[in-house]
Amino acid sequence: MAFGMDQMKKWLLLFSEKVKEQKEYLTELDRAIGDGDHGINMDRGCQAVIQKISAANYADLGELLKDVGMTFVATVGGASGPLYGTAFLKASAALKDKKEADLKELIQALSESLEGIKARGKAKAGDKTMIDVWEPLMEFLKKEEFKAKDIVSLAKKCMEHTQELEAKKGRAAYLGKRSIGHIDPGAASSYLLFASFAEILDEGDLFL
Repeated sequence: MAFGMDQMKKWLLLFSEKVKEQKEYLTELDRAIGDGDHGINMDRGCQAVIQKISAANYADLGELLKDVGMTFVATVGGASGPLYGTAFLKASAALKDKKEADLKELIQALSESLEGIKARGKAKAGDKTMIDVWEPLMEFLKKEEFKAKDIVSLAKKCMEHTQELEAKKGRAAYLGKRSIGHIDPGAASSYLLFASFAEILDEGDLFL
């Protein structure tokens, strides 16, 4: 079974539901080392995305994801809007003119997203950012046969590992070593994104 328009919309809807459920938690994480608005901003962006894509018909996955990316950029404040916006815009370019994608194509599109995030945020693995979830997952997904639980487990482990890191980017970097002991908010929302992705893959039996 391929990953088509319905699966893409379901993934985004599930992600938005998880963000809404965890809005206060994400904001608490951000209050400890950032501006204290990550959950609020992500929830606003996700709700705007769902409102936009629910009422629209798209010719292909690329067109859908381009709309998602532009909506994140327009509605989410702080660094999260440009970073998540870039992620979806890069994926949209990789899936241009495709009405559906297989797992390898999806992973390639998400790899393009990661490169976009790294370029936009000028960050790398170990800097205590969302990249600390994205990069290990992309490396894992390219190399291994896996199940939904493997994606969720690794994403959670990577998110929790950010507690051990000293922030090198963003407002959290001003705290220096005081940022150690706190989970990065962007890593936490990225965990929710990949947990949602895993659920949709599992539902459609899309594993290699």
